Amino acid sequence: MNKKVYQNKHEVAEQFSAYFAGLAQGKDGFHIALSGGSTPKLIFDVLAKSYGNSIDWSKIHFYWGDERCVPPTDDESNYKMTADHLFSKIEVPETNIHRVLGENDPKGEAMRYANLLEINLDRVGGVPQFDLVLLGMGDDGHTASIFPHQINLWNAEDHCVVAVHPESGQKRVSINGTVINKAKEVIFLVTGSNKAEKVEEIHNQKGAYLKYPATLVQPESGRLVWFMDADAASKIA
Repeated sequence: MNKKVYQNKHEVAEQFSAYFAGLAQGKDGFHIALSGGSTPKLIFDVLAKSYGNSIDWSKIHFYWGDERCVPPTDDESNYKMTADHLFSKIEVPETNIHRVLGENDPKGEAMRYANLLEINLDRVGGVPQFDLVLLGMGDDGHTASIFPHQINLWNAEDHCVVAVHPESGQKRVSINGTVINKAKEVIFLVTGSNKAEKVEEIHNQKGAYLKYPATLVQPESGRLVWFMDADAASKIA
């Protein structure tokens, strides 16, 4: 596990964007699973502004690690946020954008998306392999859309699952933990003081850390990087 701590979330966005540009450079094809949230929104702005013309976007294929079951025009859609802050500002082929159809029946869409991953990605041991998976972490320790109350979904047989938000009841389509841990590299993007307690428990293996899905992120490649701001890392720095 590699930890990178920066002063604030804006510096996290700047540093991750530079890191990503390096990862993508010279690749004939690069398949990435995106995350929603406020930090990715900043990152997409930085990528568009600072790297819009230097990254060969035609080589990058975009997917989502999870998506809310809402139409693509809904403000809660992870796809819409990415389109507003990145796709609308860069030259990327539409065929490179593989969104979760949040407006469709969740169970059927989870099956369709799992099949799409099997077709588009190389498979290792029967599991689709991303080049990079981006993850956030909730202040309850959830990641992607696998929440503590449904931690059993982590090892679900299907590559994509239907998860339910514990408070709102909103359904979400999410990749499972097996797909996450099969990725060549996994990066957590975690900012804010409200995340500090869970970050400490997970990194120091204390408290109720085994109940948090984020604890289960242990890529087989060993390439796991936490990009954090000083607030999120304040209890482990």
